[in-house]
Order: sequence, then C-alpha cells, then structure tokens
Amino acid sequence: MGLLSDPVRRRALARLVLRLNAPLCVLSYVAGVAWFLALAFPPLTQRTYMSENAMGSTMVEEQFAGGDRARGFARDFAAHRRKSGALPVAWLERTMQSVGLEVYTQSFSRKLPFPDETHERYMVSGTNVYGILRAPRAASTESLVLTVPCGPDSTNSQAVGLLLALAAHFRGQIYWAKDIIFLVTEHDLLGTEAWLEAYHDVNVTGMQSSPLQGRAGAIQAAVALELSSDVITSLDVAVEGLNGQLPNLDLLNLFQTFCQKGGLLCTLQGKLQPQDWTSIDGPLQGLQTLLLMVLQQASGRPHGPHGLFLRYRVEALTVRGINSFRQYKYDLVAVGKALEGMFRKLNHLLERLHQSFFFYLLPALSRFVSIGLYMPAAGFLLLVLGHALELWMQLHEAGVGPEEAGGASGPSPPLPPAQGVGLASLVAPLLISQAMGLALYVLPVLGQHVAAQHFPVAESEAVVLTLLAIYAAGLALPHNTHRVVSTQAADRGWMALKLVALIYLALQLACITLTNFSLGFLLATTMVPAAALTEPCGPRPLYATLLVLTSPAATLLGSLFLWQELQEAPLSLAEGWQLFLAALAQGMLEHHTYGALLFPLLALGLYPCWLLFWNVLFWK
Repeated sequence: MGLLSDPVRRRALARLVLRLNAPLCVLSYVAGVAWFLALAFPPLTQRTYMSENAMGSTMVEEQFAGGDRARGFARDFAAHRRKSGALPVAWLERTMQSVGLEVYTQSFSRKLPFPDETHERYMVSGTNVYGILRAPRAASTESLVLTVPCGPDSTNSQAVGLLLALAAHFRGQIYWAKDIIFLVTEHDLLGTEAWLEAYHDVNVTGMQSSPLQGRAGAIQAAVALELSSDVITSLDVAVEGLNGQLPNLDLLNLFQTFCQKGGLLCTLQGKLQPQDWTSIDGPLQGLQTLLLMVLQQASGRPHGPHGLFLRYRVEALTVRGINSFRQYKYDLVAVGKALEGMFRKLNHLLERLHQSFFFYLLPALSRFVSIGLYMPAAGFLLLVLGHALELWMQLHEAGVGPEEAGGASGPSPPLPPAQGVGLASLVAPLLISQAMGLALYVLPVLGQHVAAQHFPVAESEAVVLTLLAIYAAGLALPHNTHRVVSTQAADRGWMALKLVALIYLALQLACITLTNFSLGFLLATTMVPAAALTEPCGPRPLYATLLVLTSPAATLLGSLFLWQELQEAPLSLAEGWQLFLAALAQGMLEHHTYGALLFPLLALGLYPCWLLFWNVLFWK
C-alpha cells in the first residue's frame, strides 16, 4: 500500500509501466499464440483414459448378428419413404411393434423466422416416431437413447435399418437395467428439438408439438447414428454441441475403445489418428485436427443431433458412417456390435457421467488437452489488454497539476493539465454504438418483408442484405458521434473512450472464453492487436485497414477460408463470399430456431465494442 500512497514511488511505478508496456504486450501476444500451437505437442497433449469405473473394461460379449435383417429393414424403409414422399410413420409403428417395443408418435410444426434456402423450407411440420424397450430389471427411472435423424434430402435408411435390428436384438436380452428409447426424427434437428422439449416438458424455442404419450426414465446418455451406405470404411465421431458444449470425455473414450476392440477405423473431424507422436509429423497432423475442432466449436452450431441433447445435461455424441475409397470395409454387423458394446457399458452406470473432463480439446481421438493446459493461451492474449493500465496512468498524469506531476515522463507526449474528462463526452459514442448493435440484432428479421417489397430479392436474401447494410452503416458513426461530443480535452477524450472500450472488450472475451474457449481464443487472436494499436494519431489508414480486417465479420470470413483449407478443399473468392452469406443466414436461423448464442454475442456485444475502437480511430 505504501507504493501506491507515496507520490514519488507511484510516479516511478507509472514511468516503469509506461516504458515496459509495449514490449510486454507484444511478448504476451506471441506467448499466447505460441502456447496454443504447442498444445498439439507432448507433453501438453495427454493420452485419454477412462475415469468412470463402471466403464473401465470392455469385457462384454457382443452378440449382434442381424446384418441381413438390418439391410432388409433399410430396403423396406427406403421403399416406403419413396412411395409416401415423407417419413413412413405407419410402417415404422408397425415394425417397432413387431419387435416388441412400446411405440408412440409425436407431431410438431415450426414456422421459421425467414425461409431456409439451404434446406428449402419455411413452414415445417413432421412426425417423430419412438419406441421404448422397458428394462426388465428396473423401475423405469433411467434410460438411454439411440436416435436416427431423417432429413428431407437424406433418408439415412441404413441407420434406420440398423436401429430396428438393434431394437429386435436388445428385446431378447434380460440384462438391461435402463430403458432404451429408439427414436426416429423427421426434419433433422428440428424433430430432435421438438422431441426433447416435449420429453422435458419445456418450450425454449417456440416449437409447437403434441405432448408425449409415453416416457421412460431420466436420460443418461444418447447416441445419434448416421450411415451413408450398407458398407462403410470408417466411423467419424462428432462431439461439438450447441454453443460449444462438449460431452463428458468418458463417452468419447467408450466409443474409441469399442472401435478398437472391433477393429473399426475411427476418425475425428474426418482425420485419421497420427500413429507416431515422437516425430514432428504426428503433432503437426494433430494440430490440423485441433484447429478443425476449434473452428467447429467456435461456430456454436450443433454438429449433429447430439448437440441438442447436451443442453438438457444428457451426454451424447453423433456417429457417422463414412464410405470412402479406403481399403478397410466394414458391414452393419461390425457397427452394430460397437453400438451394442457401448450400450451395455452405459447400462452399468450407477450415476451420470461426471468423473472425466467436460472442457477439453482433441488433437486426436487418443489424445486430449485439458482445460488447465489450454486456458493459459487465452490468458496471455487477454494480458495484451493491460494496455488499459497505461491509458489510465496517462489520464491520471494529465489530470494532476504540474507541481504534483513534476518529473514524470513517459513515451507519449505530456498532456497539458486540465480538468478531468467528463462522462458526457463518452455517453454519445457508447449509446450510439450499442443502438447500432441492437438494430443489427432486431431489424434484419423484422424488416424482411419491407425489404422484399422494395427490392427484387427473396425474403432470405433481404435478411442477409439488411444485416450487411446495417453492419456497414456503422462505419459512418464517427461523423455522427462527434457532433455531440465536446471538443474540449480531445486527447483525454479518446483516451478515456479507448480505456472504456478495452475494459468492455476484456470483460466480454473473458466471459466467452470461460464458456467457449475456441470462440474466445479466435476473437482474442484477431481483435486484441487492433484494439491495442488503435489511436487517432499515427498512420490512420493502416489502423483503419487493420480494424476492418479484424472485425467480427472479417473474422468469420477468414475462419471459413481456413476451415476449407484445413479440409483440403480451398475456396475461390466468389465461393468464399457465397459461403459467408450462407453462414450469416444459418447463424441467424440457428439462433431463432435452436437458441445458438453466436449471433447475439456478435451483434449485441462485440460489434458495438468494435465500433467504439472505430470511434477512437477517427476521433477529432
């Protein structure tokens, strides 16, 4: 306390901070990026292990041999689907009843906020069909779910056939201690969301659905299955859920364990596991997988039906069968045995999965990075925003008299002593920037009909174009805000505004990083350097270009190009722009349909904050 109360020591501390702040910020940023890149290399990446004792061994004998029966179910399902043009509800009911399940249906409907051009739908209505296998050794207090989504452009008939064959096989076993729900949903994630809301008796998205006539116990875990053909070459697993949620790591370890037991080739993000982690090739391949997972998680999208289960505290993952040109070939029996083994081990659980990690990154299926090892990367980046301390000290030195501040000097030119900065000079930029963010969030959907009437575009295109128009209109804000800002103490005015903007950005990035590390790290990597460098004096065109290139929209566009590059499918500029427009529309749809938070975070939080730095740059 003596250091802060003594004016001489306080001035010495201020001079030290002002002198070392710039090199420390550069060093901190480089350390954060280097730490993240090192996450794919041992010893920061560790081998996965099973933490739950009830699932620590694979000593179960899988007896599933219904490959022919599964293929027969799949052919019949595909034929009835082609004949009816929709989900064959009546056929599914009869077939599930024939294998001994309690069968129920649920109808649902949803009017989207604007037409979904990707899936060509606006008014959506459908029916979910599910059958319950009651546990002979328990009182229906707990359950497991095996679900198959059926979209309008993909029947997923092989997965439906395997689900029905597994239901028939499970019906003949007497060791089940948990109910098993076999669920077939229509319209992909919309049907899954409708069923989950009805099962848990909530309505968080405005879905209209009929109440469920039959229920099982509390859902402990779920597996979503998607198959592209009768023969597969590998199984790819998806773990990223809504708003970046992840399932308990033990569930993923269970999947990998039974794939290894059955000799199945399993992949993550479509990438094979590195075999040699001692050479440089293995960690470099792991880094590509790690980057793909970061981009997937940062998007906040549910990358499969499992992503919606995670919202209800149900551990879930999606398994996709891939049929490529690899030499390994597996039939439905091998996939069925892996699923049977997983469900038999989940049947042993005495409590919910909780002993392993919920926050992790995956450079490979057999390797993971825990939260304690990847959080320092974001911490180093956020330390760059300590530039706010330098601004605060400069403002303090400017606000004291020359007798008290005598001898104090720093790298920036001294400011004349004057009165402190009035809060009124900061109110206008803050209010106008936040109002632009609110307009960005509200107006595109509300004004779609007006825009479609006055311009020759469809409603979905009108929403995206309105969004871009409001976003670009923010560039004119400095000219508007300076009309109401006092011209007195101009230097201290922009310093005070930048100080507030830095604190605002630091708080947002810190909160985002705690819940979705990938999103927080990507935004910090792009926005922090520009935020620290921006000031009205200096090379203003260079700073303006840097600010535009690190804005939230530019970060999204760059992430799309990086994603395609990592997938070894690079895009041209025109293709990237079209993908960017589609991503904007899907982001708004997923927010209004499933509750994804990326769009409101960018519109109501980060975009207004970015506008504050834009105001700082053009401060007069």
